[in-house]
Amino acid sequence: MANEKMLAQISGKGGFIAALDQSGGSTPGALRLYGIPDSAYSGDAEMFRLMHEMRVRIMTSPAFTGAKVIAAILFENTMDGLAQDKPVPTYLWEQRGVIPFLKVDKGLEAEGNGVSLMKPIPGLDTLLTRALKLGVFGTKMRSVINLPSKEGIAAIVAQQFAIAAQIAAHGLMPIIEPEVSIKSPDKPGAEAILLAALTSKLDALPEGRQVMLKLTIPDVTDLYAPLIKHKRVARVVALSGGYSQADACKRLAANHGMIASFSRALTEGLTRQMSDEEFNTALAKSIDAIYRASTEKV
Repeated sequence: MANEKMLAQISGKGGFIAALDQSGGSTPGALRLYGIPDSAYSGDAEMFRLMHEMRVRIMTSPAFTGAKVIAAILFENTMDGLAQDKPVPTYLWEQRGVIPFLKVDKGLEAEGNGVSLMKPIPGLDTLLTRALKLGVFGTKMRSVINLPSKEGIAAIVAQQFAIAAQIAAHGLMPIIEPEVSIKSPDKPGAEAILLAALTSKLDALPEGRQVMLKLTIPDVTDLYAPLIKHKRVARVVALSGGYSQADACKRLAANHGMIASFSRALTEGLTRQMSDEEFNTALAKSIDAIYRASTEKV
């Protein structure tokens, strides 16, 4: 029953997805932005403890509810942690009405053919089984496209859909994220090739199977409209990709049917040094801005 409610919410409810899934490589940068310098901790365990505290502060903030935040993407450590003495996925869904997703990729391979494929994901089946038991609804995995390379983009999309099939076999909803870098020398060219490659894979999906897509906000407005309407797509969400919150929201608001799944743009301006009142006010303001860009289109 919870699964049906989650599917209805993720497919149709107004709002956006909070991406709280920075992993090993991106955590120090996220902590620095939060006002915690590298010198304030030593070792991964301490680093992830501080990151978990930041995430719990966000998740337990009054504005962080299913009214505007329909789902959250978690890093494995966060999924395994606690919020107010409850397992994080349970807390999010039962106390906040926010659907839990899990980031499953292990980072990127070195660039080849203008793209960075995902590294192998050892132990994926075991992780998916554990995630399902904890009440996680779906997963997310990211690869990166730098150049408009047909061969490279075909390889990225093939890899994403192959792993998505493995994830779907566990009864989880895969979010496929082939990010086109905002620094690409020909972003529109790469996006046109990606649209064609995604469409062909979606058309070939078996009856009854759905995926979600997490894509860079396109340079050509409403480029991804055919994907948003595709019967094999539960939702198309946008990554902020390094754009500032204001810029990401402005670009997103022009793309109909696309909602946010922002990470850096969500936590922009939040620091550990803020009082709870200051923190909650700033986060509520960010949530409102991203919610409006996701639901009120220009």
